[in-house]
Amino acid sequence: MTVTEARGAVDAVWRIESARIIAGVARIVRDVGLAEELAQDALVAALEQWPQSGVPNNPGAWLMAIAKRRAIDLIRRKETYQRKLAEMGHELEIDGDSVEDDVEAILEDHIEDDLLRLVFTACHPVLTTDARVTLTLKLLGGLKTDEIARAFLAPEATIAQRIVRAKRNLAKAGVEFEVPAGEDLFERLSSVLEVVYLIYNEGYSATAGDDWMRPALCNEAMRLGRLLVGLMPDEPEVLGLLALMELQASRANARIGPQGEPVLLLDQDRRRWDRLLIRRGLEGLDRAWSLEKPPGAYLLQAAIAACHARAADPEDTDWARIAGLYAVLAQVTPSPVVELNQAVAISMAFGPERGLAAVDALAEEPSLKDYHLLPSVRGDLLFKLGRFDEARAEFEKAAALTRNERERTLLLERAAAC
Repeated sequence: MTVTEARGAVDAVWRIESARIIAGVARIVRDVGLAEELAQDALVAALEQWPQSGVPNNPGAWLMAIAKRRAIDLIRRKETYQRKLAEMGHELEIDGDSVEDDVEAILEDHIEDDLLRLVFTACHPVLTTDARVTLTLKLLGGLKTDEIARAFLAPEATIAQRIVRAKRNLAKAGVEFEVPAGEDLFERLSSVLEVVYLIYNEGYSATAGDDWMRPALCNEAMRLGRLLVGLMPDEPEVLGLLALMELQASRANARIGPQGEPVLLLDQDRRRWDRLLIRRGLEGLDRAWSLEKPPGAYLLQAAIAACHARAADPEDTDWARIAGLYAVLAQVTPSPVVELNQAVAISMAFGPERGLAAVDALAEEPSLKDYHLLPSVRGDLLFKLGRFDEARAEFEKAAALTRNERERTLLLERAAAC
């Protein structure tokens, strides 16, 4: 095997196994920053050894064994070795000359518990939202710093500094590498789900740049969602979030035109929607409802997305149900953005006049002052009412507020059509 081939194999294994390796090592050293460094040391060892020895039968377990050996060696060099060794327990010792001998033990080594701890650590509320998103992509997604920088249109140095600061702040705050219990669990779970959905939304409707969508981020968020469902299969909000992402992602092929331009929901060719993702999303939604717990924000949003997924034609959409679901969502998580979406559903179910009245009630909402979708929705309703001059002004205002070039072009085209 050549060095180039070995590097390709290492990169592939790292993307799949990195979260498990970092999580397993973090349980030993109790520090996610240090755990990632030790995992990276294992990568270096693979690059040195695999060209001569070939890729092992279980490369993930090989990397895990090497990383854990490095962790134990590090602890042995510290004065607190005896106390730490007692805490770790007999099962964490890795003896013998052959890494392959350790594979079975490693595969049974509480990997799911460790992954869950890593999820809650990377998404800890002590970090800023940007830091949580970045650290989650780095530790759980296995993305490299330059990949994260490209995804968020940020300088690589900025992302690197953000990651370093996040690790330092976790250590400084003394964040425990553990899954919280009781009420703390649900408080922290909301932070975890928020991070995953933020990653998804940035991929689904990019806030800035030349692209309408960034599919790689959508795929990464769904991968993280499936990981969470595997770790917490009886949490309705976890199931709801994954169902929501899958149902929305089912439209991806139809959301972009031949030149990369946005295609709005009611104009999409629904034959291009991904039926497999729709089926998976609906099954996950049914499973979440079957748990018979009070619905949360993600479950309700998934139910709204399901109304669109079940409609073969736009005319078949149950807009009255969607408006009702938004009303419940507004009670669960009060938000002007939710009210704006509810106004759209009201306009579709009961006419543009009622929708416009609901939108105008939000006109003075401070949090929507620079939100481009407010004038965009208002422009659409005014257009439907034949008030074209007013509609044009609203579309132009929305175009000036958005930072996405594709969206700006669409809005200016709609202004011209007035």
